Amino acid sequence: MVYYPQAFSDRIFIRLDKEEIKTNVILTDTTHRQNVGTVISIGPLVRSVAIGDKVVFHLFDDLPSHAENVVVIREKSLLGKLLPVH
Repeated sequence: MVYYPQAFSDRIFIRLDKEEIKTNVILTDTTHRQNVGTVISIGPLVRSVAIGDKVVFHLFDDLPSHAENVVVIREKSLLGKLLPVH
């Protein structure tokens, strides 16, 4: 049986991106921890993002989840969305 996460409260499940995303922001990474991903589930109290949004979250605020490449954060740990440049 396959299970899909359902977030509670202000929690957000994020699937970490495998490929590097190019942005106009310079991000220094000395820890090699990833803090960019795609929202796959949101709790009922989350207002700032939707499922499918690419987001950046505060490093070290993430908790491991059911899957190796999925983390859980609180909404207040979001730093912003990544939007495509046209």
